[in-house]
Amino acid sequence: MSFKFEDKLNKEKNNLMVVDALNLAFRWKHSGKLKFVDEYVQTVHSLANSYGAGRVIITADQGSSSYRKEIYPEYKANRKAKFAEQTEEEREAFNKFFEEYERTIEELGKYYPVLRFKNVEADDIVAYIVQNRHKMQYKSDHTWLISSDKDYDLLISDKVSRFSYVTRKEITLENWSDHYKVPIGSYICTKVLEGDMGDNIPGIPGIGPVKAKSLIEQYGSAYDIYDALPIASKYKYIQNLNEHADRILLNYQLMDLVTYSEEAIGAENTAKVLEVLEAL
Repeated sequence: MSFKFEDKLNKEKNNLMVVDALNLAFRWKHSGKLKFVDEYVQTVHSLANSYGAGRVIITADQGSSSYRKEIYPEYKANRKAKFAEQTEEEREAFNKFFEEYERTIEELGKYYPVLRFKNVEADDIVAYIVQNRHKMQYKSDHTWLISSDKDYDLLISDKVSRFSYVTRKEITLENWSDHYKVPIGSYICTKVLEGDMGDNIPGIPGIGPVKAKSLIEQYGSAYDIYDALPIASKYKYIQNLNEHADRILLNYQLMDLVTYSEEAIGAENTAKVLEVLEAL
């Protein structure tokens, strides 16, 4: 690779920072800015300095996940309807935003490695990086994820934390209970039971955070709940759970970043991720 990372950042910094590029770009979209390349790049430089990042990796979506659509064709289908409802003015602004975003990605590539693959989403790339960061020549003390997407909290550990530009808050292992009512190991279970309507992934009807927490406390993981089914009960949400049992297993495949990141990225692309990591 022609990229020489050691020329870009202070070697004395000892953390890794991974940026969800599109997610961060929405910071400027929401403010109505259509020219933001320089400000975006400066923001990444500043965040790297703040978090003592001697290495930075930019990750970017390139279309929706083909892995998830093969499993569940309705994945993110709700977004097409939303885009179809845009006015001509909104559509034009949206297109201009993405033109500027593409220029931003190109500019970021002058400073940092950019990982982006067709029909692969950034969160899967980030999950794979987190699980394989030990393969870097550079031995980082801590990894900081830059995104407002709570899906990344599935990756949090004593060595991995997240910063959200929306809330201006850090989510760490130490302050986990300030943000969530369930233990960190149960977070995926609540997501599986509740679903994610933003991604058009249905959960179990009638099960929200409170009932999900109660079920996990009673039975264990969502897999344990699945194994206990059918559960005799007069409550409608339990009857729904019995009826939609297969949704638990499907949602694990759709939402568990840790277990399925390699499948979601694909063998050829995971090899490219490892090549970048081993070069850092």
